[in-house]
Amino acid sequence: QVQQVESGGGSVQAGGSLRLSCTASGYAYGNCMGWFRQAPGKEREGVAAIRHDGDITYYADSVKGRFTISRDNAKDTLYLQMNSLKPEDSAMYYCASGAWRACRSGARADFGYWGQGTQVTVSS
Repeated sequence: QVQQVESGGGSVQAGGSLRLSCTASGYAYGNCMGWFRQAPGKEREGVAAIRHDGDITYYADSVKGRFTISRDNAKDTLYLQMNSLKPEDSAMYYCASGAWRACRSGARADFGYWGQGTQVTVSS
């Protein structure tokens, strides 16, 4: 079956760190992998994306210098290391996969597979 499962979310104090993981199976682990997040009442936004060859195509301006995206192709696993967390980082985080086009466009519609999401809550 095609599946992506995120883990590593939780509740932390501002300034803390979390590491999110997404393990894919079937065809879910794609040439382009990305992390998105969505807070209540807000649109889902792209956080970071990485190609199969390890090239990082983007980081959202709000997370640059604090978050690091990486992937281990041998394990079909995507990671997001989040440091210096802020309350505004609180959201449901989703991993997504798609073809090369997804990393070029960054558009949600170009990511064909999505995980169930993992909640990140950062308190002041």
